[in-house]
Amino acid sequence: MGQRSAGNLVSTYFDTSKHKLKCKGVSLRIRRIGNKYLQTIKAGTVPNLGRGEWETEVRDNAPNPAKVDGTPLKRLGAKKLRRKLKPVFETSVHRIVVPVHTNGSEIELAIDRGHIVAGRHKSRIEEIELELKSGRPTDLFSIAKMVERKSKAELYLRSKSERGYDLLQGSGEPAAFAEAIELDEEMRAHDTFGFIAHSCVRQFAGNAHAVRRHDPDGVHQMRVGLRRLRAAMSVFSKLLPRAGTEEIKTELKWLTNELAPARELDVFVKEEIHPATEGLAHQGGKLIEDEFVTKRDEAFERAEKAVASERFRLLLIDVLEWIEIARRNNADDDASLLTGKFASKVLHRRIKKIDEQARHLARLSTRQRHKLRIKVKKMRYAIEFFESLFSKRRQKVLARLSRHLKRIQSALGSLNDFAAHRKMAANAALKSRQSNGRVRAFALGVVVGREDEAAKALMDTATKEVGKLRRLTAF
Repeated sequence: MGQRSAGNLVSTYFDTSKHKLKCKGVSLRIRRIGNKYLQTIKAGTVPNLGRGEWETEVRDNAPNPAKVDGTPLKRLGAKKLRRKLKPVFETSVHRIVVPVHTNGSEIELAIDRGHIVAGRHKSRIEEIELELKSGRPTDLFSIAKMVERKSKAELYLRSKSERGYDLLQGSGEPAAFAEAIELDEEMRAHDTFGFIAHSCVRQFAGNAHAVRRHDPDGVHQMRVGLRRLRAAMSVFSKLLPRAGTEEIKTELKWLTNELAPARELDVFVKEEIHPATEGLAHQGGKLIEDEFVTKRDEAFERAEKAVASERFRLLLIDVLEWIEIARRNNADDDASLLTGKFASKVLHRRIKKIDEQARHLARLSTRQRHKLRIKVKKMRYAIEFFESLFSKRRQKVLARLSRHLKRIQSALGSLNDFAAHRKMAANAALKSRQSNGRVRAFALGVVVGREDEAAKALMDTATKEVGKLRRLTAF
């Protein structure tokens, strides 16, 4: 450990009234440190803008458009924006900085305590930041794991800027959705994987607080982020290192399984149990709904426990370390391919396999349909990852392809849900007490009957969309 230092930092963030900078993935702040003012511009999720942070000293607590050359703000028209920029929120922290020297690497550990103020809203800041100044990323992750063990701190990927905008809307920490993926076709495939994978981690990690609040959207979006990451691992599988990959898959699957009952039961209660039983005049409907609401609440508690565990905290660090290793792994010939060529190769291969299997849809078993649905879902994620690389004309074709795939996925997903619901209903009926077994069985029969009626129409929809899909496979 080196000599620690401490100081107070007050940062004012600027944007237009319509938050144009935020919409473009850019942040602008002025930080006051004593009598010194630093203007900092950060780029968010656009990989081809080069360095993601630009810092320069300015005269006072007002943005200086003359000092934005080479930054995203220049591209947005800094001079025109100057008249529209205004303070939108402020952070004030007491920062303690501790230099850490380990194995020849230099790491800066900063402890921030303070608050964010956005309009009438205020939120506490209690963060530990780690920055690799020089040396090996593995040393940075080792320090991160040590900090986790000693403090039980959880990796947090949302910036102070993002928290400030959430506060402005009075939304605290809402469910985190997938970011738009904007790629540069000149990027190498292994770098593209790192960029996409980080975006997926931001989504699932960003929903931890929402899951703890038993927010159904948070549970759903964390699962979506996990599925997107697993889809990216499948798409780039030939590029990934053998070391650690299976362990990461195991941990991602563990977390997915811990979240699954909460999502499945929430959907079952809202979309099947409640509509089917609200019109029933006898006691069976109320008994069934109460039972499954209790099961759902228990499932949410299980999800909350998972994201509060040490296993989850270590997973966040391990997966980022593994992504860094994967990004540096260039063993496969495809790793050095330009992203545009790699994307075309992947999409053509995957849609061809889906088409071959989907032609026999009517003869597939429940398990085979489930596997086809997963392939369709991964294909849709692959289109989402790569669509920015293609011309407007090809993007339109991909959009139509994705719509057909979505309808197939939705139909097959509902059929898969029906099978799961039938199993849950049967288990509930078998476990019912004899005194109310008949009314419960009747209510469950109503639920299952509704789904049976819908099953044929869903199968017809999937078959129809498969036929349309065939005409777009040569995109």
